[in-house]
Amino acid sequence: MIEFNLEKALKVFQTESNISEACRIHCQEIGIEYSEKYRNRLSRFLRKDKTVNEDLENASNTDSNNYSNDKQKPIKGFNAIGVDNKLMNIEEYCKHYNLDVNKIRSYKLITHSGIPYINCVFYTSEEDAVLDVDKHLEEIIQKYIKPLPDTKVIPQKTNFDLFDRLIFTDVHIGMDVNGKIGDPLYDGVWDKEEILSRLSAMISHVKTFKSSNTLIIDDLGDFLDGLGGQTTRKGHELPQNMNDKEVFDLALQFKTVLVDSLINDFDTIVCNNITNDNHSGVFSYFVSSAVKQILEQRYPNKVTVNSLKRFMNHYSIGDKTFIISHGKDIGENRYGLKPKLDAVQSEKIDQYCKENRLYNGNNIEFSKGDSHQAIYDDTTSNDFSYYNYPAFSPPSNWVKTNFKNSKSGFNFFNISKSQNIKISIPYWF
Repeated sequence: MIEFNLEKALKVFQTESNISEACRIHCQEIGIEYSEKYRNRLSRFLRKDKTVNEDLENASNTDSNNYSNDKQKPIKGFNAIGVDNKLMNIEEYCKHYNLDVNKIRSYKLITHSGIPYINCVFYTSEEDAVLDVDKHLEEIIQKYIKPLPDTKVIPQKTNFDLFDRLIFTDVHIGMDVNGKIGDPLYDGVWDKEEILSRLSAMISHVKTFKSSNTLIIDDLGDFLDGLGGQTTRKGHELPQNMNDKEVFDLALQFKTVLVDSLINDFDTIVCNNITNDNHSGVFSYFVSSAVKQILEQRYPNKVTVNSLKRFMNHYSIGDKTFIISHGKDIGENRYGLKPKLDAVQSEKIDQYCKENRLYNGNNIEFSKGDSHQAIYDDTTSNDFSYYNYPAFSPPSNWVKTNFKNSKSGFNFFNISKSQNIKISIPYWF
């Protein structure tokens, strides 16, 4: 018969901070089936000093007991009675046992076990990453929320039947293009300096080719590379060159500088931010919400920021309708939408159009990112165009190794509200 090794189980418990989980892990380690008998035994060992020696004497293959010569010494993390013999509150408890009170999601005082203790439930790693950014949220936002000095706007002659549309996708802020071992198949740079350099080129391109007083900016998702070093879908570790706070800070800088630099060229700017994607998900929504707070306060009645949480979204201007999506979602869409339209994908888009009654004579474009390819299909479907937009960022080392060193860029359009005119002016880095 295999004896339950309580001292080793104690070491597991000190890592897990949960009796049941520690017991399950230990049973797995010594090759026996978990049962309540072993959980109760470990519980007695932890909570009742008088049984410590007895349990250790009955266990085989154990090392010396750290607590056998000091029966009054409490097990770390379990005695909620302080040195003054009074019950500690959660702040005192965390300070005493060197726990981060900000990482505790919930807690409960347990008193029926002999020695009172506090049972704590901690945040997951993803929730931790969001909370870490949240601690710096106001500090970061205040850097950008200050109003800019007034600049006199010079009226320009424009065609009021036209509007301008800027589309970028897959910026992947925080991505380390050198991969896990830092020796990529093809050299590349994707740091703060390079991102802001490309942003500057995009702003200059828009200023050069603008045709109207209305600008629509569509960010089609994967604006950030991940959260806590993983994609939103989890299970896919990502080489990163920034921590989450640095990513958040640069993301705000990118979005605010883009609008700040173009505000005097347009009467109206609408920013549509896809936040249901496979890389950044909730983190993108976090960024978009902060950007909305900053820009709509800074430019009331001129700037609108939409944080889009659905897999597909749409808007119409004149007789033009745009359905926008990243192409792969936060976790429910198993494979995502392919770069080339097929019958299955066509049916999904067709059902969306019918559900939202978009077939009313409008010219419909379905716009997506994710594939990192520029494929503009106006003919496969008679009901809508199917446009894949290129990534703003260079490819990751994983993409370069498994596929190829692809091109990156963005696209800018001058579009008529009432006529069949759409002038495409792409930019390649």
